[in-house]
Amino acid sequence: MASVPQASAHRRQLRMLHNGDHMKRRDFHRAYSQMPDNYRAELIGGIVFEPSPLGWPHGKNHARLIYLLETYCKHTPGTEIGDGASVFLSDEDEVQPDVAMRIVQECGGRSKLTRKRYVTGAPELVAEVAHSSRAIDLHLKKERYAATGVLEYVVLCLEPSRVYWFELHKGKQLLAGADGVFRSNVFPGLWIHEEGLLELDHELTDEALNRGLQTAEHAEFVARLKKSNRPSST
Repeated sequence: MASVPQASAHRRQLRMLHNGDHMKRRDFHRAYSQMPDNYRAELIGGIVFEPSPLGWPHGKNHARLIYLLETYCKHTPGTEIGDGASVFLSDEDEVQPDVAMRIVQECGGRSKLTRKRYVTGAPELVAEVAHSSRAIDLHLKKERYAATGVLEYVVLCLEPSRVYWFELHKGKQLLAGADGVFRSNVFPGLWIHEEGLLELDHELTDEALNRGLQTAEHAEFVARLKKSNRPSST
């Protein structure tokens, strides 16, 4: 009887991922690492979710949100953002948020990087651009982000057009001011103009963010981050 080549036997032992599978994060990550490079999935509350293809409106709004948060980080040493990177939130959650913004561990941040450079623990802020994923983003994902310690959660909905900003650690929704601007409490000076973001009006969004970056609150936050900077223990 011919023996089975070791490589072929190994491939048959690998677990393939399917939408709706239930598993722990370690099993999910192990299987995910064996999937094709263009495969995407998240583990949310122990359930595998495969996202729908992303349309051009999603891409445009995602790019604008990235630009604004990256600009904020550029002026706020000790903060950083990631685009679609895997985040290990718990034993049942491995997500790839559209944007995650964190305070780095050396400056007192709550998440850290593993030896293989994955984020483990909850970033301070997570943002999602929602179209076909609206139901998941505003319900199950919101619940899991809250349960695992994310402080602020932003959902940019394309249909209907609206920005939701949740202060998950306080169990409430943050509302825009009379001027239409959302003001983050976790990241002082992060001011986002709702209409400007929804309409891709660069003048409105840039003006609002620039005003936020010039506030005393932002300057005090930068000073606190600088003061708390310490060598990483990892």
